[in-house]
Amino acid sequence: QEELVESGGGLVQPGGSLTLSCTAAEFTLDYYAIGWFRQTPGKEREGLSCISSDFKTTDYADSVKDRFTVSRDNAKNTVFLQMVSLKPEDTAIYYCGAGLSCLTVVEYNVSLWWGQGTQVTVSS
Repeated sequence: QEELVESGGGLVQPGGSLTLSCTAAEFTLDYYAIGWFRQTPGKEREGLSCISSDFKTTDYADSVKDRFTVSRDNAKNTVFLQMVSLKPEDTAIYYCGAGLSCLTVVEYNVSLWWGQGTQVTVSS
């Protein structure tokens, strides 16, 4: 079954850093835009950042600008979300979604594939 797999989440202290990974075992990510999202209980899924197939990046959430950076390594078939200066309010389940463009993936919230998510907890 085609799907995305997120990894790299965990428990980190405020001010710490984590790098999340999004990969796929059954298909190549090269041709797709990959968006990163997060969700907490009772809230809607929030689009954070996205990287297109031609490596253009777009940030969607003011709360993570200058702290979160999306990148991709096609040789590893992986998209990364580097997170620094983490805050307790960044605690959430983080997901990646793949689609035809960042416009469709994040702004229209239409992804062809989703991952199961990885938990990030920021706490002292």
